[in-house]
Amino acid sequence: MATVKEMRTRIGSVKSTQKITKALQMVAAAKLRRAQQAADAARPYAQQMASIIANLATGVSGEAPLLLGGTGSDQRHLVIVATSDRGLAGAFNGSIVRAARVKIQALIDAGKDVKILTIGRKGRDQLRRQYGSRFIESYELGLKGPNLALVKPMAQQVLDLYAAGEFDIVSLIYSRFRSVVTQVPTVKQLIPAQVDAAGAAALYDYEPDEEAILEALLPQNVSVQILSALLENQAGFFASQMAAMDNATRNAGDMIKALTIQMNRTRQAKITTELIEIIAGAAAV
Repeated sequence: MATVKEMRTRIGSVKSTQKITKALQMVAAAKLRRAQQAADAARPYAQQMASIIANLATGVSGEAPLLLGGTGSDQRHLVIVATSDRGLAGAFNGSIVRAARVKIQALIDAGKDVKILTIGRKGRDQLRRQYGSRFIESYELGLKGPNLALVKPMAQQVLDLYAAGEFDIVSLIYSRFRSVVTQVPTVKQLIPAQVDAAGAAALYDYEPDEEAILEALLPQNVSVQILSALLENQAGFFASQMAAMDNATRNAGDMIKALTIQMNRTRQAKITTELIEIIAGAAAV
């Protein structure tokens, strides 16, 4: 059994850990509000761009652009997996990686040629163990977080490889932020762009023609969709981290209470034993 001194040291260690988890919880809560505002602000822009592309697609009379019409094949796939750079966020990164593994393995089992591009260290580290030979590139988010300057090189590499005929379909896997307690791992097809028929209800006359606008708009749409996904990821990460650190803080408090009770019982037993020894010694005299 541990001595009183050892238990007092352990209680001090748990208290130090509790201070750290409490601080991380407060930092995550502060950052969550800004991240949620950024995700909410980016969502309508991405949705409106998808709606415009849907309207333009209905008016295409000739051959559709490659980013819209596709290559006519679905043999070669690029899977983009977006996670965070950091951990201590519960099952946030794990749920995205699990969804990615399911998608990748289903494509491999179907005989498809699959390549992987990761955004975020956690996804890279976990997927590389199993699918390292399929990696083409990995990016880190850095300290500043998602922004258009960070996303543009990623999107440009994807577009260049697609234009070179390296892939037929590009999919993005990320966590869609629904609420503070709910983040949903989501698989979205980026290329060819998916057209929502409901978004094509309104008809407009465009100048220049639809094909020319789509040629300029579709590459930008890839950047916008990736940026929107990363902003959703960031909000989900801070929400998960806040919840995880809150649970850790509570667990540390419960452990401190249990250790304190055990320490007091051990100390009381020690005192009782010493008293019995003193009394027995006095009686023997």
